Amino acid sequence: MSDNNGFDWSFVNWYLHHFVGANPFGHTSTNLGSLYKGLVKDTFQNFKHLRRTKHTHDPLNDARGNAEALMHMRDALGLKIKL
Repeated sequence: MSDNNGFDWSFVNWYLHHFVGANPFGHTSTNLGSLYKGLVKDTFQNFKHLRRTKHTHDPLNDARGNAEALMHMRDALGLKIKL
């Protein structure tokens, strides 16, 4: 689950293969923006207003903001996810 999964996945994949030996997540992912558009049924909408943590391009802040947005989608929009 990522905001820019095509970009983020390449780094996660490399680190896991390099340091762990394999990527347990495989080669699939879900884009938060696309997920939100589907939930609200509007391809012009953007999820980024759901973040509470400022998007600073610091990986930890960005991950927190994305997690906050995902939890909002779960709690307010009825997204069913397994935690």
